[in-house]
Amino acid sequence: CRAFEHAIAHLTDILDVQPALIAHDLHPDFHSTRHAAALAARWQVPLYAVQHHHAHVAAVLAEHGVREPVIGVALDGVGLGTDGEAWGGELLRADGTAMTRVGRLRALALPGGDRAAREPWRMAAAALAAVGRGDEIGRRFAHEPAARMVVTLLARGVRAPRTTSMGRWFDAAAGLLGVADRMSFEGQAAMRLEGIAQRHGSVPADEALYAISADGELDLTPLAARLADERDAGFGAALFHATLVAALAEWIAAAAARYALATVAAGGGCFLNAIVSGGLRAALAHRGLALLEAQAAPPNDGGLALGQAWLALQSRERKGG
Repeated sequence: CRAFEHAIAHLTDILDVQPALIAHDLHPDFHSTRHAAALAARWQVPLYAVQHHHAHVAAVLAEHGVREPVIGVALDGVGLGTDGEAWGGELLRADGTAMTRVGRLRALALPGGDRAAREPWRMAAAALAAVGRGDEIGRRFAHEPAARMVVTLLARGVRAPRTTSMGRWFDAAAGLLGVADRMSFEGQAAMRLEGIAQRHGSVPADEALYAISADGELDLTPLAARLADERDAGFGAALFHATLVAALAEWIAAAAARYALATVAAGGGCFLNAIVSGGLRAALAHRGLALLEAQAAPPNDGGLALGQAWLALQSRERKGG
């Protein structure tokens, strides 16, 4: 936090500038949000809050200079949604500063809250509970001292907020396949899962392992149930990736058709996964859809400020500033 504040002070000093508008994430508890408010008060300039996943999509649009309406797909760990819930697997109709959520992943519980984001076995337990196999959690994760408590949290729905995060689905898959029970850094389980899948080689997607509802929810619980019974981690990892790409392509294409749009902008940390990004690129091209991807700026949170600034600029232009 001190480094963040120092960087802002250094840049505004060395460039001899004072911002006319400050953009920040929608989450009120981020240090960056609180500091933005403090700077806005000091400089007497307006604040502009940007929803996390809208910023991911906007960063890609900024790189490509696109201001027309698109279908945005944002897949990452977590970000505060406009409804106050934890988002992370979203389809958005983005049109300049306007954003509408038009699709989402089926939510998974986070047993133990933020701790579940560091311990993939907890997400695997949540997936088992979601497919009606919660009675297996205690046996499967008997080596985890908190396993019985997690069963109780999931059964009672306490200390288990729900999230549509794609990152947590990767964690669940890793936990179900025994690839990773715990992580020492963010994204470790997903990276390990990707590496195992690459070493195994491609396998056909199984379109019976996902479902898309009429209101745009992509349900991956059938895939989780299949992975729970898979003994070959390499095959399971490859199946997860192949089926996920097929599911995402169908999900996105349905939304694009519903809103008569032919351009898709993809952002979020999950697009650092080469299997997902490359597979989706090919699948959408086959369906006649143009995919815009991050280039100079990273697709993960390293590119968020670009998206926030892009939207803030358009907001200012609309107001004639």
